[in-house]
Amino acid sequence: MSQFVTPHKIVYGPNALGEALPVLAGMGKKALVVTDAMMGKLGNLGLLTDALASAGTGFEVYDAVNSEPVDGMVVEGVRRYRETGCDFMVALGGGSPIDTMKAIAMCAASGREIASFMGESYAGPVCPMAAIPTTAGTGSEATQFTIITDTERDVKMLIAGAPLIPALAIVDPRFTMTAPAGVTTATGLDALCHAVESYTSRKAQPLSEMFSLSAAKRIFENLEVCVREPSNVETRTQMSLAATEAGVAFNNASVTIIHGMSRPIGALFHVPHGLSNATLMEACFGFALDGAYDRFARVARFCGLSDSADDREAAEDFMSALHRMLTELKVPTLAELGVDRAAFHAAIPKMARDAEASGSPANNIKPVTVADMERLYREVYA
Repeated sequence: MSQFVTPHKIVYGPNALGEALPVLAGMGKKALVVTDAMMGKLGNLGLLTDALASAGTGFEVYDAVNSEPVDGMVVEGVRRYRETGCDFMVALGGGSPIDTMKAIAMCAASGREIASFMGESYAGPVCPMAAIPTTAGTGSEATQFTIITDTERDVKMLIAGAPLIPALAIVDPRFTMTAPAGVTTATGLDALCHAVESYTSRKAQPLSEMFSLSAAKRIFENLEVCVREPSNVETRTQMSLAATEAGVAFNNASVTIIHGMSRPIGALFHVPHGLSNATLMEACFGFALDGAYDRFARVARFCGLSDSADDREAAEDFMSALHRMLTELKVPTLAELGVDRAAFHAAIPKMARDAEASGSPANNIKPVTVADMERLYREVYA
């Protein structure tokens, strides 16, 4: 028997916020809005707070999530939630504010410290949550995962549990229109990783496969246009849908080797998650290819990247299309991202062990060892 879980309600499309406002306002009397300072500068925060005010709902803004989330942000968020009398939460932003909100909701409801959840499958209480993504990206609005850096141990904690899925996801492409080209690229490629990794995962199932394939197709058809034409409402809408679809997919089928290897790079070298994934895509999918030719071939055919009936040839067409996209999008190398080569190579044994400990590489259909991942790290930063 398989289980398939999604947010209780997803409202999507232009003006989704307006359509969802009665549901959002009905979640409580005062919201802790978890966001970053840039959302205020771009006007996105004002759209949300004006909507809440129009519905007679109080709010407290916590806008300190200005990097990938760390334990200290969670501690401060819990304090603000309790001391200001909030009774539900709304995250506005990319994966960082949404993941931070989930961790705050878990800690505030359970009374536990964030570090205590490391490696746990969480089944306890959470505060009511709504998520409004401003990138077409992480899919965190539809997942049961949060990733928080433990600053004492220099490790990204992957915490999972069905209660962490926001009750309401508001997928309104208006909020993605302000994302710059670099963010659009990084988050779009993160979504592509979610789509393809979930489809080529050992945990893939019929329902997740539909979401994986649909997301991958939307991304191959729209991401480059989105980067070139940032005000194109239709492509922004398609990418927002793709990110949520990919989130639903990997929420149920998990991710594989890329995400397992990406988290240690982010934890140790502070490379943004989407870019860290992007630097690994060709090497990791190239490694996984001969263990799942049929799966990669189906992705290629569904996305219109190959018309070959031969699985190996179609899978290689997928890799060619991926290479062309990464080249077109000018994905930076680790060196260009400021990662020191000597420090990176010195950290490879730890990163490979941490990647294995995350559990994600074990979902790869082709078995992957710590030694394999050490070799792949060396390959991506030769």
